[in-house]
Amino acid sequence: MRLSKLLYEYQPGARVVVKIDPSVHKGMPHRRYHGKIGTVIDKRGRSYILSVTQGEAVKEIIVRSEHIEPCKGG
Repeated sequence: MRLSKLLYEYQPGARVVVKIDPSVHKGMPHRRYHGKIGTVIDKRGRSYILSVTQGEAVKEIIVRSEHIEPCKGG
């Protein structure tokens, strides 16, 4: 695990990719969200609240920073 991944601060409105790190179990989202693009809504403690679409539904999930990375595309 890279230290820079833990120290990166995401601002509300930032788009991120949910990329599960299996070496860290704490704050891990369900595997159905792996690879999904979400939007940061808020920060809660060490975790982030993300808005992710699943089919037609919009879900809010709580994920730690180990399992997300910045979105590099449009």
